[in-house]
Amino acid sequence: MKRILIANRGEIAVRLIRTCLDSGFTPIAVYADQDAGSMHVRLADEAYGLDGNTPATSYLDIDTIINVAKRAKADAIHPGYGFLSENAAFARAVEEAGMIFIGPTPEQIEQLGDKVTARALAASVGAPLAPGIDRPLNNAEEAVAIAHEIGLPVAIKASFGGGGRGLKIVHNIDDVADAFDAATHEADIAFGRSEVFIEKFLERPRHVEVQIIGDGEGNVLVVGDRDCSLQRRNQKLVEEAPAPNVPDDVRAKIHQAAHDICSAVKYRNAGTVEFLYAQDGTVAFLEVNTRLQVEHPITEEITGMDLVMEQFRVAQGLGLSRLDTPKPTGHAIEFRVNAEDPGRGFLPSPGHISRIRQPGGPCVRWENGVQAGDDVQAAFDSMVAKLIVWADTREEAVARAARAIKETSVDGIATVLPFMREVIKHDDFIGDELKVDTGWIERELMPILESQPRAKLRRRVDFQRFPIEVDGKILMFGLPDGVALFGAGGAAAAQKPAEDQTELESPITGTLYRRLVEDNSVVEAGVTVGIGETMKMETNIIAHRSGVIHWEVQEGGAITAGRPVARIVPQR
Repeated sequence: MKRILIANRGEIAVRLIRTCLDSGFTPIAVYADQDAGSMHVRLADEAYGLDGNTPATSYLDIDTIINVAKRAKADAIHPGYGFLSENAAFARAVEEAGMIFIGPTPEQIEQLGDKVTARALAASVGAPLAPGIDRPLNNAEEAVAIAHEIGLPVAIKASFGGGGRGLKIVHNIDDVADAFDAATHEADIAFGRSEVFIEKFLERPRHVEVQIIGDGEGNVLVVGDRDCSLQRRNQKLVEEAPAPNVPDDVRAKIHQAAHDICSAVKYRNAGTVEFLYAQDGTVAFLEVNTRLQVEHPITEEITGMDLVMEQFRVAQGLGLSRLDTPKPTGHAIEFRVNAEDPGRGFLPSPGHISRIRQPGGPCVRWENGVQAGDDVQAAFDSMVAKLIVWADTREEAVARAARAIKETSVDGIATVLPFMREVIKHDDFIGDELKVDTGWIERELMPILESQPRAKLRRRVDFQRFPIEVDGKILMFGLPDGVALFGAGGAAAAQKPAEDQTELESPITGTLYRRLVEDNSVVEAGVTVGIGETMKMETNIIAHRSGVIHWEVQEGGAITAGRPVARIVPQR
């Protein structure tokens, strides 16, 4: 194994490229059209275009990636996380093409990556479970019927994939059908599979997970555990390791369950077994993520293990570097620096980054996927970077995190930094006992964030860079800003006309996924008239006034934050 193609983008692609170079492997990048000048492309030894500008036509296109890997003479493929990382068909295609898949076997992905069959396996080894079904739902009507049967609240969840994509928590029976439709749509976009299932959702649970790695021969190492309760839209924002104030018996229970589930299939490579931990002490198996997790660095910090290096060892048939669970040392916390506006419900904020000031100092780690001058793309994930801190104690780690967050700034786009500053000083987070759960952000922090004045974005674009690929090598050309370059998008953006009260402005930059009302219909102020989609997230488009709506964008068409998606004119 000498040449590794990385079938991903952004922060995780950068991490994998760096580890390849540290280990003596040749890293090969792939990229969507708009990623041609991205950081992971610049750092790789070679880079090849996928000739697409959406997830489906680029990083989710199995045939194209396999063909590129053959062209690049890759020995192995690492899928990162998201996209095809938990797609058994992709893993199988890699192996059938004569390359090494740096991950589980296709059969393990099918059994564990499918949350329905994973539930059955968990039950067979005695792992704790919440009430639910062990097969995909057939339709929205069945989802409603089962919700009546097991009781609310319920979680409608994608059978494949992870990261909160295709997950909807429902507290009202009237919302179940819509949640089913939204979950299937999100799952299809994120993973190329639309199947979902349903189970009882525990009230105000913590999210606690166990990192494992297996050698594929029956040895499964429990590396450690993490708390990932601070979430919004079912996406994690803050994680820590080890999980704070978890009783020893509960910790032992989830470690054993994680070990037994993965041992039952002789698991190969890195994976995470996730659990919900309710306030009354109830523990319920959630799912197995058959891949590397976003939050893996905090486990590395407290154990001294390099999990990507371990993945490479297993893929080469060298086995695990150790078989005994490492004793955690100190405490680590990770903050995801996403391009989202916490003052507007964490709306995605794609755009151009004019400047980044990153933190430094002892025991501070900055894992980035973009640099100053790069663009955060609307078609893909919102992550800019991860901030990881380590200290001897949790109290010291919180203090170090506060200092590091204070040092950090990103200009040109909205980010979650204001959220991070509020979390790091909140009594529920910094107290002796962690008093947060998966709904804490919406319940406790959103009112604080929404009441704050919004900072004006400082935009500075001084130079345009244009990448050109030549035989897998990326050459960069640059021009001063404002100099038009035919076909490269260098012309100045059109100026917005004078304010028009009839304009219904888009809250996001992305695409118009669905119109909920017909053109020329009468609408009332405050009613949701359409759904926008960006960075794999859906956002309601709400009528700002009553009147007759005239759409200016077709379904599937591009929309831009602050620009009209429709006009609502007074009735005559």
